[in-house]
Amino acid sequence: MELSDRERLRDIIKSVSYNYNERPVYKLVSGALSNFYFNLKRTSMRPDGLYLIGKLVFQKIQDLNITVKGIGGLTLGADPIAYAASMYSYQQGKELYAFVVRKEPKQHGMGLPVEGLVQSGDPVIVVDDVVTTGGSTIKAIRAAEGFGLEVKAVFVIVDRGEFNGIENIKACGYPVYSFFTLEDFTNH
Repeated sequence: MELSDRERLRDIIKSVSYNYNERPVYKLVSGALSNFYFNLKRTSMRPDGLYLIGKLVFQKIQDLNITVKGIGGLTLGADPIAYAASMYSYQQGKELYAFVVRKEPKQHGMGLPVEGLVQSGDPVIVVDDVVTTGGSTIKAIRAAEGFGLEVKAVFVIVDRGEFNGIENIKACGYPVYSFFTLEDFTNH
């Protein structure tokens, strides 16, 4: 039986990006220790992983019938997701522009907090690779709002299911969609 694109991406993430230890040895951005850790860059920097992410994200936008001009989030986790979705959209005859939210605005040039071909008033989707507390995603949402972008939804590749991350993001007032949860990797 042939695997679906979602199943194929799950298998790639599980094989190269998911780490587990019986003891909580993985230090998270929040400072907490966990028994498991996802390094999605190991998936999103593979050609098959990048392709599948772009395809699934683009298809989700189509399935939800969301009209947006841009897709992006806080660098570095969101960058490959946005680039993949943008490239896949082009292959489908659509234009979805990637943008990057800087962790800190540039101290030279135009000093922009957001880079890309998006401008105030443009409808966008904010993306993140992995969510724990939601802090990085919320930072990206706030920067996008501050830049004048109209956030339509938030997409997360993996919801770790800890520290109320998805709930914290939903409290910003936007619909949040995750492609995978921890159970997708522990029950297979």
